Amino acid sequence: MTYLVAILAFVLMLAGGFFALRFRDRLHLVLGFSAGALIGVAFFDLLPEAIEMTGNFLSVATALSLSALGFMIYLILDRLILFHSHCDETVEQCHNAGHQMRGPVTVLILAVHSFIDGLAVGLALQVSVTTGLVMAVAVLTHNFSDGINVVGLLLKDGRERREAFKWLLPISLAPALGILATNFFSLPENYLGLVLALFGGFFLYIGAAELLPESHHGHSTRWTTLATVLGMTILYLAIKLAGG
Repeated sequence: MTYLVAILAFVLMLAGGFFALRFRDRLHLVLGFSAGALIGVAFFDLLPEAIEMTGNFLSVATALSLSALGFMIYLILDRLILFHSHCDETVEQCHNAGHQMRGPVTVLILAVHSFIDGLAVGLALQVSVTTGLVMAVAVLTHNFSDGINVVGLLLKDGRERREAFKWLLPISLAPALGILATNFFSLPENYLGLVLALFGGFFLYIGAAELLPESHHGHSTRWTTLATVLGMTILYLAIKLAGG
């Protein structure tokens, strides 16, 4: 199961990159769906699972506080350390506004994030196949979005399509490597609950503070909002069908 999910993670991240190269004018819908999927998995799976796993030694309030801590950690990394910025659609406007995206740096950061996503899937698979598959659905959806983001960031930075593809290929291995790395270590259920609580905060930040604003940027909110609601709904149904 671990190897199958790792292969899917690699393939979907590549597919996201190819999608970005082929259908750039529809990226807002994919980003909106991905935002809903991430927010949905945080609310409907990660947080309930974390509360259940840590229930014998932590209160619900403390477990949720860990999620808030995860949100704040990602916020600080994103805003103060990772050079996060937004600019208009064209490269010329980015240059003129002084907000030229540091494409390669941001892409490498995204690769680290994708590796951590892979770790989350691998650790969830250690809990149970059901938990792992639910986590995999959300992260695999996010991998597709990550592939889009990798190419989008590089194209906005003025890179050629061929160069963007050269970056995409090795970075697509990041989530797969994260999943496979968990074959060499494990975490007790209590500690895994703490990790899931933190990742709940991470996913809420990525979905609500990164992907949602990007999906609405320069586009009508009607269809992107529908895509976000669809993403949350599909994740909710998938979790319920999986027995979550």
